[in-house]
Amino acid sequence: MTHAMVKASPMALPAVSDDLNGYLAKIAAFPVLTSEEEQKLAIKYRDNDDLESAGQMVMSQLRFVVHLARSYSGYGLPLADLVQEGNIGLMKAVKRFDPDVGVRLISFAVHWIRAEIHEYVIRNWRIVKVATTKAQRKLFFKLRSSKKGLGWFSAAEAEAVARDLGVTQEQVYEMESRLTSGDTSFDATTADDGSEKRALRPAEYLHLEESDPALVAESQNFADTQASILADGLLDLDDRSRDILQRRWLDDDGKTTLQDLANEYSVSAERIRQIEKAAMKKLKAHMLAA
Repeated sequence: MTHAMVKASPMALPAVSDDLNGYLAKIAAFPVLTSEEEQKLAIKYRDNDDLESAGQMVMSQLRFVVHLARSYSGYGLPLADLVQEGNIGLMKAVKRFDPDVGVRLISFAVHWIRAEIHEYVIRNWRIVKVATTKAQRKLFFKLRSSKKGLGWFSAAEAEAVARDLGVTQEQVYEMESRLTSGDTSFDATTADDGSEKRALRPAEYLHLEESDPALVAESQNFADTQASILADGLLDLDDRSRDILQRRWLDDDGKTTLQDLANEYSVSAERIRQIEKAAMKKLKAHMLAA
């Protein structure tokens, strides 16, 4: 092990409260596991039902849950609740994680974390918030007590209420509209006009795939892993082969021609091509093995 592991049970997660700074300070004490440490812990948990190992795997990823939960703050739901739901998804992922597959835990866990947060959002997100400010709450209760019938306020009535509460008539009409509107079901499958035309459910466009933070993180993790494997493979090549591949394919300044390299190494362009081909074959074998 490269550093001391925090001893913890998966049931002893730090309490998530509205004070996210305090929570972040607590989880910052848990170290990020290396691939080797993660693999050993996953095998111990799978083979021996070692809850301590599972707890260490959970603790190591709590930071990412907060990062992911923050991307859903636009739905008006408490961030602490989003983090708590994400932690549940993380624990489910650890329980199902298979170390033999050869992927990092985070690449597997993002789907479970996202699924739990989405389920919470779908259960709790209301399309139209009735009253979100102090003035709106006063207006809400005023209209609730003032309206005796089902009809809309007349201009005179709206003006009187607006004058009493110090708001505009437009705000009175807006709140009246909210009070008379219903929520939209996440499971509606037909058009609003009652026709058979299929309408998208809100759950179907809850997020965009290309901007999903879970997929972005997973993609970045995969790219970082591939870059690391590539760097290791290049180190296994001899100096000349590595230099040729670097200048032919990896330099930002542009692709060096076969002839320029041939002149520099005092060989034919065909010989440079052969070296390049052999080096690419060796590098490919290294990456496939990894």
